[in-house]
Amino acid sequence: MLRLFVTPPLAPSVLIEATENQAHYLGTVMRRSPGDDIHLFNGHDGEWSARIETLGRGKGLFRVDRLLRPQAGDTDVWLAFALLKRDTTDLVVQKATELGVAALLPVVTERTNAARVNEDRLRAIAVEAAEQSERMTVPMIQPPRKLADVLTFWPADRPLFAALERTDAPPIHPVPGPCGLLIGPEGGFGPRDYALLERAPTLRPVGLGPRILRAETAAIAGLALLQATGWR
Repeated sequence: MLRLFVTPPLAPSVLIEATENQAHYLGTVMRRSPGDDIHLFNGHDGEWSARIETLGRGKGLFRVDRLLRPQAGDTDVWLAFALLKRDTTDLVVQKATELGVAALLPVVTERTNAARVNEDRLRAIAVEAAEQSERMTVPMIQPPRKLADVLTFWPADRPLFAALERTDAPPIHPVPGPCGLLIGPEGGFGPRDYALLERAPTLRPVGLGPRILRAETAAIAGLALLQATGWR
């Protein structure tokens, strides 16, 4: 069953207008037509069955039918990650969404090679990943910020676990409540980054095992370990 993320409120018999991209995807890519069933979610009202009322070139209408799944809370994990090359950043956003992160925070570190991102593109990747993984929310994506700013304004009640290489940091472990994971760039954090990390009151150094992992692998592994006992 196809799932689509929409922004309007969902309720019985409500008509929802398809975006141009959704209409193209349904009609041209998936060969759907009026009368076919789909599922809709908006991150607030649960998941609903709906029917395609009309579908044409770049436009369409969905009529909402009934509630299939009530809205459920996600694990409250934030991922702060050093920006990587475009394809690798895309991969991190996709997999982090599949793993249920509540927020994605791109970070500019001493060794970060890219300081800009296409936020609309990352949002589209997150939406598609949520649709395909049967998740009922889409993570918040913040604009890139320098590491110093991220650490300065990090909430005091949210522990931040920083995956560090070649240290005697304790292994990462599951955390039941709100938390965050910080992943550095390819090549690791630089000396100025470490000086900032040492002064961050909420930061907790952790290790991800004896091997040196690529940044995208570290993000996936760290998120899985943080939530190992928290999935329902």
